[in-house]
Amino acid sequence: MKTKSLLLAVAGAALMAGCAAPAPAPAPAPAPPPEPVYQCNADGARFAVGQPLTPQLEAAARVRSGAGVVRVLKPGDAATMELNGGRLNLDVDARGRVTDVRCG
Repeated sequence: MKTKSLLLAVAGAALMAGCAAPAPAPAPAPAPPPEPVYQCNADGARFAVGQPLTPQLEAAARVRSGAGVVRVLKPGDAATMELNGGRLNLDVDARGRVTDVRCG
């Protein structure tokens, strides 16, 4: 009789466990924020023409042009030809002075 009661208790516990609510699924990880979209406007960086290139001038030209990145091109530098609307190109001469600003 004791064995029968024990078996009924185990069976009841198994049935109760089967009725328990399943554990909630983990929440999906939040999506990363979208990358900002930059659109370069070279007119905003025209102030840099004629000035010696410094990290501060480069940063100010990037911000004022609305560009996301800056590419400095020295005389004789090879440059890729892909168009990047969010990139500011600063052409500098042999003395390190900005000679032209353009987007692309």
